[in-house]
Amino acid sequence: MSKMKDSFLPVDIRSLGDKSGNLYKSIIIMGKHANQLTLELKEELAHKLAEFAPAYDNLEEVMENKEQIEISRFYERKPKPTQVALEKFQQDQIYWRDPYEE
Repeated sequence: MSKMKDSFLPVDIRSLGDKSGNLYKSIIIMGKHANQLTLELKEELAHKLAEFAPAYDNLEEVMENKEQIEISRFYERKPKPTQVALEKFQQDQIYWRDPYEE
């Protein structure tokens, strides 16, 4: 996603239901994809923060690590996983299948 739309734009609910045949099924698909994106972001963030973790653990001293703060701010500015999942679903970029219909 190079450029996300404004998150406050209204969404045509009927068009979401048309893609899967059922609005609730569409919401489940987007929710599961958002959960996948959340897990990927958490793992990526934890890996990047671990690179800058101090070698010692001293509970009495709280030190600011500017690199960790900048990485955290970068991830806070990224679009939320639910917003990305909605955008991908609208652009038919999510592969899904219903095992009950096979």
